[in-house]
Amino acid sequence: MASSPHCSDKPQSMDGVTVVRMKEGISESSYAKNSSLQKKGMDTLKSFVTESATRVYESVKPERFTIAELGCASGPNAFGLVEDAIRSITGNISRGAPPEFSVLLNDLPTNDFNAVFSRVSEFAAKLKAEAKAEVFLSGVPGSFYGRLFLSRSVHLVCSFNSLHWLSQVPPGLSDETNTPLNKGKMFISSTSPPAVPTAYLKQFQRDFGLFLQSRAAEIVPGGTMILSMLGRKNRGYTDVETTILWDLLSESLSALVSQGLVDQEKVDAYNAPFYAPSPQEIEEEVRREGSFSLDCVQTLEMNLSVTGDAKRDGTMLSMVIRAVQEPMLSHQFGPGIMDALFHKFTELVTKAIMDKGGIMNVNTEMVLVRM
Repeated sequence: MASSPHCSDKPQSMDGVTVVRMKEGISESSYAKNSSLQKKGMDTLKSFVTESATRVYESVKPERFTIAELGCASGPNAFGLVEDAIRSITGNISRGAPPEFSVLLNDLPTNDFNAVFSRVSEFAAKLKAEAKAEVFLSGVPGSFYGRLFLSRSVHLVCSFNSLHWLSQVPPGLSDETNTPLNKGKMFISSTSPPAVPTAYLKQFQRDFGLFLQSRAAEIVPGGTMILSMLGRKNRGYTDVETTILWDLLSESLSALVSQGLVDQEKVDAYNAPFYAPSPQEIEEEVRREGSFSLDCVQTLEMNLSVTGDAKRDGTMLSMVIRAVQEPMLSHQFGPGIMDALFHKFTELVTKAIMDKGGIMNVNTEMVLVRM
Protein backbone atom coordinates (compact mmCIF):
# COMPACT_ATOMS: atom_id res chain seq x y z
CA MET A 1 0.00 0.00 0.00
CA ALA A 2 2.92 2.29 0.63
CA SER A 3 6.63 2.46 0.77
CA SER A 4 7.52 5.01 3.39
CA PRO A 5 5.40 7.67 5.08
CA HIS A 6 7.16 11.00 5.17
CA CYS A 7 5.24 12.64 7.95
CA SER A 8 6.70 15.27 10.17
CA ASP A 9 8.95 13.79 12.85
CA LYS A 10 8.05 16.70 15.12
CA PRO A 11 6.08 15.41 18.13
CA GLN A 12 2.38 16.08 17.73
CA SER A 13 -0.81 15.56 19.71
CA MET A 14 -2.94 12.54 18.93
CA ASP A 15 -4.58 14.58 16.21
CA GLY A 16 -1.37 13.85 14.35
CA VAL A 17 1.08 10.97 14.13
CA THR A 18 4.41 10.72 15.89
CA VAL A 19 5.68 7.31 14.77
CA VAL A 20 5.70 7.15 11.00
CA ARG A 21 7.95 4.50 9.52
CA MET A 22 7.83 1.05 8.04
CA LYS A 23 8.02 -1.80 10.54
CA GLU A 24 11.70 -2.34 11.15
CA GLY A 25 13.84 -5.48 11.28
CA ILE A 26 13.48 -8.76 9.42
CA SER A 27 10.70 -10.46 11.39
CA GLU A 28 7.83 -12.14 9.59
CA SER A 29 5.73 -8.97 9.97
CA SER A 30 8.51 -6.53 8.99
CA TYR A 31 8.44 -4.35 5.91
CA ALA A 32 11.57 -6.09 4.63
CA LYS A 33 9.62 -9.36 4.45
CA ASN A 34 6.36 -7.81 3.21
CA SER A 35 7.06 -5.41 0.37
CA SER A 36 6.50 -7.64 -2.65
CA LEU A 37 3.43 -5.70 -3.80
CA GLN A 38 5.39 -2.46 -3.72
CA LYS A 39 8.07 -4.15 -5.84
CA LYS A 40 5.42 -5.31 -8.28
CA GLY A 41 4.32 -1.71 -8.72
CA MET A 42 7.88 -0.47 -9.07
CA ASP A 43 8.65 -3.05 -11.76
CA THR A 44 6.03 -1.46 -14.01
CA LEU A 45 8.11 1.75 -13.94
CA LYS A 46 11.41 0.20 -15.05
CA SER A 47 11.28 1.51 -18.62
CA PHE A 48 10.42 5.03 -17.44
CA VAL A 49 13.39 5.00 -15.06
CA THR A 50 15.97 3.58 -17.46
CA GLU A 51 14.95 5.79 -20.38
CA SER A 52 14.89 8.90 -18.21
CA ALA A 53 18.27 8.15 -16.65
CA THR A 54 19.90 7.63 -20.04
CA ARG A 55 18.28 10.75 -21.48
CA VAL A 56 19.51 12.91 -18.61
CA TYR A 57 23.03 11.53 -18.88
CA GLU A 58 23.18 12.06 -22.64
CA SER A 59 21.91 15.62 -22.20
CA VAL A 60 24.20 16.69 -19.35
CA LYS A 61 27.20 14.29 -19.69
CA PRO A 62 28.37 14.84 -16.11
CA GLU A 63 31.54 13.30 -14.66
CA ARG A 64 29.53 12.47 -11.54
CA PHE A 65 25.92 11.37 -11.85
CA THR A 66 23.75 11.69 -8.74
CA ILE A 67 20.57 9.70 -8.14
CA ALA A 68 18.34 10.40 -5.15
CA GLU A 69 15.73 7.91 -3.97
CA LEU A 70 13.19 9.50 -1.64
CA GLY A 71 11.39 7.11 0.69
CA CYS A 72 13.84 4.23 0.41
CA ALA A 73 12.29 2.40 3.41
CA SER A 74 14.06 -0.63 4.87
CA GLY A 75 13.44 -3.53 2.52
CA PRO A 76 15.16 -4.80 -0.62
CA ASN A 77 13.28 -2.47 -2.96
CA ALA A 78 15.56 0.51 -2.33
CA PHE A 79 18.20 -0.68 -4.80
CA GLY A 80 16.20 -2.26 -7.62
CA LEU A 81 15.37 0.63 -9.94
CA VAL A 82 18.54 2.53 -8.96
CA GLU A 83 20.52 -0.45 -10.23
CA ASP A 84 18.50 -0.47 -13.45
CA ALA A 85 19.17 3.24 -13.98
CA ILE A 86 22.93 2.82 -13.52
CA ARG A 87 23.08 -0.21 -15.81
CA SER A 88 21.11 1.67 -18.46
CA ILE A 89 23.57 4.57 -18.43
CA THR A 90 26.72 2.46 -18.51
CA GLY A 91 25.24 0.16 -21.14
CA ASN A 92 24.66 3.05 -23.52
CA ILE A 93 28.17 4.52 -23.32
CA SER A 94 30.08 3.53 -26.45
CA ARG A 95 33.25 5.49 -25.81
CA GLY A 96 35.00 6.77 -22.75
CA ALA A 97 34.63 5.92 -19.09
CA PRO A 98 31.26 5.99 -17.38
CA PRO A 99 30.65 8.61 -14.72
CA GLU A 100 31.03 7.95 -11.03
CA PHE A 101 27.63 7.45 -9.43
CA SER A 102 26.44 8.95 -6.17
CA VAL A 103 23.27 7.33 -4.79
CA LEU A 104 21.48 9.23 -2.04
CA LEU A 105 18.99 7.13 -0.07
CA ASN A 106 16.51 9.24 1.86
CA ASP A 107 13.91 8.46 4.48
CA LEU A 108 12.85 9.76 7.87
CA PRO A 109 15.36 9.48 10.76
CA THR A 110 13.16 6.78 12.34
CA ASN A 111 13.64 4.53 9.29
CA ASP A 112 15.59 1.29 9.75
CA PHE A 113 18.63 2.44 7.78
CA ASN A 114 20.72 -0.43 9.18
CA ALA A 115 18.66 -2.87 7.14
CA VAL A 116 19.44 -0.79 4.05
CA PHE A 117 23.14 -0.25 4.71
CA SER A 118 23.78 -3.94 5.35
CA ARG A 119 23.40 -4.49 1.60
CA VAL A 120 25.42 -1.50 0.38
CA SER A 121 28.78 -3.24 -0.07
CA GLU A 122 27.22 -6.11 -2.01
CA PHE A 123 25.27 -3.69 -4.20
CA ALA A 124 28.30 -1.53 -5.04
CA ALA A 125 30.57 -4.53 -5.67
CA LYS A 126 28.04 -6.12 -8.00
CA LEU A 127 27.72 -2.99 -10.14
CA LYS A 128 31.49 -2.51 -10.25
CA ALA A 129 32.02 -6.08 -11.44
CA GLU A 130 29.14 -6.31 -13.89
CA ALA A 131 28.60 -2.73 -15.13
CA LYS A 132 32.08 -1.23 -14.54
CA ALA A 133 30.38 1.42 -12.41
CA GLU A 134 31.89 3.10 -9.36
CA VAL A 135 28.96 3.64 -7.00
CA PHE A 136 29.03 5.55 -3.73
CA LEU A 137 25.97 5.38 -1.49
CA SER A 138 24.91 7.70 1.31
CA GLY A 139 21.96 7.86 3.65
CA VAL A 140 20.16 11.18 3.99
CA PRO A 141 17.71 11.16 6.92
CA GLY A 142 15.00 13.81 6.85
CA SER A 143 11.56 14.66 5.51
CA PHE A 144 11.33 15.22 1.78
CA TYR A 145 8.86 18.01 2.50
CA GLY A 146 11.85 20.33 2.70
CA ARG A 147 15.42 20.64 1.43
CA LEU A 148 17.65 17.57 1.61
CA PHE A 149 20.52 18.06 -0.85
CA LEU A 150 22.94 20.68 -2.12
CA SER A 151 21.68 23.16 -4.68
CA ARG A 152 21.86 21.96 -8.30
CA SER A 153 23.46 18.66 -7.32
CA VAL A 154 21.02 15.88 -8.31
CA HIS A 155 20.42 14.55 -11.82
CA LEU A 156 17.66 11.99 -11.24
CA VAL A 157 15.14 11.97 -8.40
CA CYS A 158 12.96 8.90 -7.83
CA SER A 159 10.23 8.42 -5.28
CA PHE A 160 8.14 5.26 -5.35
CA ASN A 161 5.05 4.63 -3.20
CA SER A 162 5.78 7.46 -0.79
CA LEU A 163 4.21 10.78 -1.77
CA HIS A 164 0.70 9.74 -0.80
CA TRP A 165 1.92 10.12 2.80
CA LEU A 166 1.38 13.66 4.06
CA SER A 167 3.65 15.65 6.35
CA GLN A 168 0.97 15.59 9.03
CA VAL A 169 -2.65 14.80 9.73
CA PRO A 170 -4.58 17.69 8.14
CA PRO A 171 -5.88 20.39 10.46
CA GLY A 172 -9.62 21.02 10.30
CA LEU A 173 -10.82 17.49 11.05
CA SER A 174 -12.59 18.60 14.25
CA ASP A 175 -15.33 21.18 14.78
CA GLU A 176 -15.18 24.26 17.03
CA THR A 177 -15.90 22.08 20.09
CA ASN A 178 -13.01 19.74 19.18
CA THR A 179 -15.45 16.99 18.21
CA PRO A 180 -14.04 14.73 15.45
CA LEU A 181 -15.78 15.22 12.09
CA ASN A 182 -14.87 11.80 10.71
CA LYS A 183 -16.09 9.54 13.50
CA GLY A 184 -15.43 5.85 13.05
CA LYS A 185 -13.26 6.40 9.97
CA MET A 186 -9.54 7.01 9.64
CA PHE A 187 -9.62 8.37 6.07
CA ILE A 188 -12.04 9.87 3.57
CA SER A 189 -15.06 7.62 3.09
CA SER A 190 -18.53 7.79 1.61
CA THR A 191 -19.84 8.89 5.03
CA SER A 192 -17.33 11.72 5.51
CA PRO A 193 -18.72 15.27 5.58
CA PRO A 194 -17.39 17.63 2.84
CA ALA A 195 -14.99 19.33 5.27
CA VAL A 196 -12.94 16.13 5.52
CA PRO A 197 -11.86 15.76 1.84
CA THR A 198 -11.40 19.54 1.71
CA ALA A 199 -8.95 19.41 4.62
CA TYR A 200 -7.03 16.53 3.05
CA LEU A 201 -6.79 18.25 -0.32
CA LYS A 202 -5.45 21.46 1.24
CA GLN A 203 -2.79 19.52 3.12
CA PHE A 204 -1.76 17.69 -0.06
CA GLN A 205 -1.49 20.98 -1.93
CA ARG A 206 0.74 22.47 0.78
CA ASP A 207 2.94 19.40 0.99
CA PHE A 208 3.30 18.62 -2.70
CA GLY A 209 3.97 22.28 -3.47
CA LEU A 210 6.76 22.31 -0.88
CA PHE A 211 8.13 19.04 -2.24
CA LEU A 212 8.33 20.48 -5.76
CA GLN A 213 9.86 23.73 -4.54
CA SER A 214 12.53 21.85 -2.58
CA ARG A 215 13.46 19.57 -5.45
CA ALA A 216 13.54 22.51 -7.88
CA ALA A 217 16.42 23.94 -5.86
CA GLU A 218 18.32 20.65 -5.83
CA ILE A 219 17.99 19.25 -9.37
CA VAL A 220 20.46 20.28 -12.07
CA PRO A 221 19.14 21.94 -15.24
CA GLY A 222 18.08 19.09 -17.51
CA GLY A 223 17.45 16.77 -14.56
CA THR A 224 14.35 14.64 -14.15
CA MET A 225 11.99 13.37 -11.45
CA ILE A 226 10.02 10.13 -11.60
CA LEU A 227 7.37 9.85 -8.92
CA SER A 228 4.77 7.22 -8.16
CA MET A 229 2.07 7.40 -5.52
CA LEU A 230 -1.30 5.85 -4.81
CA GLY A 231 -3.95 7.92 -6.53
CA ARG A 232 -7.50 8.24 -7.82
CA LYS A 233 -8.73 7.99 -11.39
CA ASN A 234 -10.73 11.22 -11.15
CA ARG A 235 -11.66 14.02 -8.78
CA GLY A 236 -14.32 11.98 -6.96
CA TYR A 237 -13.42 10.97 -3.41
CA THR A 238 -15.50 7.80 -3.11
CA ASP A 239 -13.50 5.67 -5.55
CA VAL A 240 -13.74 2.26 -3.90
CA GLU A 241 -10.27 1.30 -5.10
CA THR A 242 -8.87 4.16 -3.03
CA THR A 243 -11.01 3.76 0.08
CA ILE A 244 -11.76 0.05 0.47
CA LEU A 245 -8.68 -0.94 2.48
CA TRP A 246 -9.09 2.08 4.76
CA ASP A 247 -12.75 1.22 5.29
CA LEU A 248 -11.88 -2.39 6.10
CA LEU A 249 -9.23 -1.26 8.57
CA SER A 250 -11.76 1.07 10.22
CA GLU A 251 -14.25 -1.80 10.34
CA SER A 252 -11.61 -3.99 12.00
CA LEU A 253 -11.10 -1.38 14.70
CA SER A 254 -14.86 -1.16 15.21
CA ALA A 255 -14.91 -4.92 15.80
CA LEU A 256 -12.31 -4.50 18.52
CA VAL A 257 -14.37 -1.70 20.07
CA SER A 258 -17.35 -4.08 20.30
CA GLN A 259 -15.08 -6.59 22.07
CA GLY A 260 -13.96 -3.98 24.58
CA LEU A 261 -10.35 -4.03 23.35
CA VAL A 262 -10.31 -0.45 22.01
CA ASP A 263 -11.97 2.77 23.14
CA GLN A 264 -14.35 4.31 20.62
CA GLU A 265 -12.99 7.77 21.42
CA LYS A 266 -9.52 6.71 20.30
CA VAL A 267 -10.94 5.37 17.05
CA ASP A 268 -12.88 8.59 16.41
CA ALA A 269 -9.76 10.67 17.06
CA TYR A 270 -7.50 8.74 14.70
CA ASN A 271 -6.97 10.00 11.14
CA ALA A 272 -4.37 8.73 8.70
CA PRO A 273 -1.86 11.21 7.20
CA PHE A 274 -2.56 9.88 3.72
CA TYR A 275 -3.94 11.34 0.49
CA ALA A 276 -4.35 9.72 -2.93
CA PRO A 277 -4.43 12.60 -5.46
CA SER A 278 -6.16 12.64 -8.82
CA PRO A 279 -4.16 13.30 -12.01
CA GLN A 280 -5.77 16.74 -12.24
CA GLU A 281 -4.66 17.66 -8.72
CA ILE A 282 -1.08 16.64 -9.49
CA GLU A 283 -1.04 18.62 -12.73
CA GLU A 284 -2.44 21.70 -11.01
CA GLU A 285 0.27 21.69 -8.35
CA VAL A 286 3.08 21.18 -10.88
CA ARG A 287 1.77 24.14 -12.89
CA ARG A 288 1.27 26.26 -9.78
CA GLU A 289 4.82 25.69 -8.52
CA GLY A 290 6.15 26.42 -12.00
CA SER A 291 9.69 25.01 -11.95
CA PHE A 292 9.09 21.77 -13.83
CA SER A 293 7.91 20.73 -17.27
CA LEU A 294 5.32 17.97 -16.89
CA ASP A 295 5.94 15.15 -19.33
CA CYS A 296 3.06 12.95 -18.20
CA VAL A 297 0.79 11.83 -15.41
CA GLN A 298 -0.26 8.26 -16.05
CA THR A 299 -2.68 6.17 -13.98
CA LEU A 300 -1.56 2.56 -13.61
CA GLU A 301 -3.93 -0.09 -12.28
CA MET A 302 -2.48 -2.98 -10.30
CA ASN A 303 -4.29 -6.10 -9.13
CA LEU A 304 -3.43 -6.79 -5.48
CA SER A 305 -4.68 -10.38 -5.77
CA VAL A 306 -1.67 -12.20 -7.13
CA THR A 307 -1.97 -15.91 -6.27
CA GLY A 308 -5.52 -16.62 -7.37
CA ASP A 309 -6.37 -17.96 -3.93
CA ALA A 310 -8.49 -15.51 -1.91
CA LYS A 311 -7.26 -16.72 1.48
CA ARG A 312 -3.59 -16.55 0.53
CA ASP A 313 -4.05 -13.18 -1.15
CA GLY A 314 -5.98 -11.83 1.83
CA THR A 315 -3.27 -12.95 4.24
CA MET A 316 -0.48 -11.52 2.08
CA LEU A 317 -2.24 -8.18 1.60
CA SER A 318 -2.96 -7.94 5.31
CA MET A 319 0.72 -8.51 6.08
CA VAL A 320 1.72 -5.80 3.61
CA ILE A 321 -0.66 -3.31 5.24
CA ARG A 322 0.51 -4.30 8.71
CA ALA A 323 4.16 -3.72 7.81
CA VAL A 324 3.24 -0.19 6.73
CA GLN A 325 0.61 0.73 9.30
CA GLU A 326 1.61 -1.00 12.52
CA PRO A 327 4.00 1.67 13.88
CA MET A 328 1.33 4.37 13.49
CA LEU A 329 -1.52 2.25 14.80
CA SER A 330 0.56 1.05 17.76
CA HIS A 331 1.26 4.63 18.69
CA GLN A 332 -2.46 5.41 18.89
CA PHE A 333 -3.91 2.14 20.18
CA GLY A 334 -0.99 0.31 21.77
CA PRO A 335 0.96 -2.70 20.46
CA GLY A 336 -1.14 -5.19 22.41
CA ILE A 337 -4.06 -5.16 19.96
CA MET A 338 -2.10 -5.54 16.74
CA ASP A 339 -2.47 -9.31 16.37
CA ALA A 340 -6.23 -9.16 17.01
CA LEU A 341 -6.64 -6.15 14.72
CA PHE A 342 -4.90 -7.71 11.75
CA HIS A 343 -6.51 -11.09 12.32
CA LYS A 344 -9.86 -9.36 11.82
CA PHE A 345 -8.49 -7.30 8.94
CA THR A 346 -7.29 -10.48 7.20
CA GLU A 347 -10.78 -11.95 7.47
CA LEU A 348 -12.38 -8.83 5.99
CA VAL A 349 -9.84 -8.46 3.18
CA THR A 350 -10.20 -12.13 2.24
CA LYS A 351 -13.99 -11.79 2.11
CA ALA A 352 -13.71 -8.62 0.00
CA ILE A 353 -11.45 -10.40 -2.49
CA MET A 354 -13.90 -13.29 -2.73
CA ASP A 355 -16.83 -10.88 -3.20
CA LYS A 356 -14.94 -9.18 -6.02
CA GLY A 357 -14.27 -12.42 -7.84
CA GLY A 358 -10.64 -12.62 -6.87
CA ILE A 359 -9.73 -9.12 -8.04
CA MET A 360 -8.78 -6.20 -5.81
CA ASN A 361 -7.19 -3.28 -7.64
CA VAL A 362 -5.30 -0.19 -6.60
CA ASN A 363 -4.47 2.85 -8.73
CA THR A 364 -1.02 4.41 -8.89
CA GLU A 365 -0.16 7.77 -10.43
CA MET A 366 3.13 7.79 -12.32
CA VAL A 367 4.49 11.33 -12.73
CA LEU A 368 7.41 12.29 -14.96
CA VAL A 369 8.69 15.86 -14.77
CA ARG A 370 11.90 17.55 -15.84
CA MET A 371 13.70 20.80 -15.20
